[in-house]
Amino acid sequence: MLLEKMGKEINPLFIFVLVAIFPFIIAEPVQDKQALLDFIGHIHHSRSLNWSKETSVCNNWIGVTCNSDHSRVIALRLPGVGLGGPIPVNTLGRLSAVEIISLRSNGISGSFPSDFAQLKNLTTLYLQFNKLSGTLPDFSVWNNLTVLDLSNNGFNGSIPPSVSKLTHLTILNLSNNSLSGDIPEINIPSLQHLDLANNNLTGIVPKTLERFPSWAFSGNNLSSGNALPPPALPSQPPNAHRPSKKAKKLAEPSLLGIIIGGSLLLFVLVALLMICCHSMKQKQQEFPTKKEVSLKNKAYENHDKNTRLVFFDGCNLVFDLEDLLRASAEVLGKGTFGVTYKAALEDGTTVAVKRLKEVTSGKREFEQQMEAVGCIKHENVSGVGAYYYSKDEKLVVHDYYNQGSVSALLHGKIGEGRRPMDWETRLRIAIGAVKGIAYIHAQNNGKLVHGNIKASNVFRNSEGYGCVSDIGLAAVMSPVPPSAMRAAGYRAPEVTDTRRTTQASDVYSYGVLLLELLTGKSPVHATGGEEIVHLVRWVHSVVREEWTAEVFDIELLRYPNIEEEMVEMLQIGMSCVVRIPEQRPKTSVLVKMVEGIQRENMGNQPSSETKPETSEIIPSSSVPS
Repeated sequence: MLLEKMGKEINPLFIFVLVAIFPFIIAEPVQDKQALLDFIGHIHHSRSLNWSKETSVCNNWIGVTCNSDHSRVIALRLPGVGLGGPIPVNTLGRLSAVEIISLRSNGISGSFPSDFAQLKNLTTLYLQFNKLSGTLPDFSVWNNLTVLDLSNNGFNGSIPPSVSKLTHLTILNLSNNSLSGDIPEINIPSLQHLDLANNNLTGIVPKTLERFPSWAFSGNNLSSGNALPPPALPSQPPNAHRPSKKAKKLAEPSLLGIIIGGSLLLFVLVALLMICCHSMKQKQQEFPTKKEVSLKNKAYENHDKNTRLVFFDGCNLVFDLEDLLRASAEVLGKGTFGVTYKAALEDGTTVAVKRLKEVTSGKREFEQQMEAVGCIKHENVSGVGAYYYSKDEKLVVHDYYNQGSVSALLHGKIGEGRRPMDWETRLRIAIGAVKGIAYIHAQNNGKLVHGNIKASNVFRNSEGYGCVSDIGLAAVMSPVPPSAMRAAGYRAPEVTDTRRTTQASDVYSYGVLLLELLTGKSPVHATGGEEIVHLVRWVHSVVREEWTAEVFDIELLRYPNIEEEMVEMLQIGMSCVVRIPEQRPKTSVLVKMVEGIQRENMGNQPSSETKPETSEIIPSSSVPS
């Protein structure tokens, strides 16, 4: 009776809550899901996708986006995933609510999918860089289409006049096909970008399209019926080179004075400009400012169409080279091996892209090294997702960390969002970094070397532990000049002489990182009197004079009961930077040594009254260099 009474009392509320949340709990576009499974089950694909009946199409599937209530699939983005062959009939055509389809940079062949005509809600269609052929479809079925890119395929025949019915179109790209015949009248006020280059089009460029630049029609046999040749310009403007009587009377001494004075002024201006440029360049290299740039340049525009981004197994990124070209990019750092950018892609993904400079290895050697690096999966190693190799450009795509590098966290200016790093944070960085380095050293039968360990290549993972980046690039780069090695401050003495990195030299660099975490000083820094100080030498001199307490960062002195732990880490760091490589500890031993400090630290935590707040920091320099 009591249960029945309780049931009657809560029943209306229960029903209301159930009705409100039930659709969000069980919503799943069953028919769209089956259509996608039929599609992927009947088309060749070299990259594995995590599509299965057991997982949610809206929450888990790569490249699939659903609407807010998860009732329909509204976007399918699968660029560069190795699709091959014709699109199976009666598959994607069943996604009647889909608005965006991006299948570019694959190997899709056959004619334009006829059942795409059923996709009445389509707004964006990317099919470029495939192997499609045959004639173009009737475009009038897509009233909402705003972006249409069918470039770099094998379409032939004429451009259908129905294209003019796409009244919302903003981008039309049909370049690099085999289209022929006249260009139809395309009077679409909203059209902002047009590219019909490199086809077999003939006739006259329609009046309605003459507002577009000439390159949009290049590579065809076209003429403009309305454009007139530019008027002939006179060889000289009126009255040119006619000196006045007053100028003729100018005395030679006065003229000589003007020339000398002008030359001196010009020299001073050039010198000042060079000094300013040099100063700005140095400042940018240390802590680059945020600046929107484009990854696209001449080398990219002329890139080999058969060259693609190479993704590693287990990588969940879904984009292609063209996505990178069009992504908004921000220069994050300029380092020994090149420039690194933060690239924000159309689908919201953010990655770090390193543009390598002075790669000396051949393509095969480069690919082998990247394959070795791409196999490394560890929580303390920054994941490498993909790479790109062409004659003019070499790129490496890896994880982006929005908290910034350890270098930025340590040396960024106080007051610009940066807070002092406490001891526990520094200890976690040290532990994670050495674990990552040890894991790298165990790969490739114990022969793999990192080769560029420094604070700007160490980040913090989701748990705050150190995570090393820029793996193995030293093996494919040209040897670093000795002067640059000395300036870096992380290079072992033997590397300066042999210009070869080893696992022992990695240990030396890690030791410098430990000293950097302890002292808060850069490996090479200037004193108040502008004297250049090398961190390792300075620490040796201070310890030799038994002034050990003066080594530690003043920001650490506010934390009680950590002196013994800091001294222990100092001893570990000193053992790493000894001159004789054979006397340095192995990374497997270092892991146990540094983890031992953490175990001591666990029972010796400062109280909440003395421990400062350690909120997450997001500086601008979040990039390996």
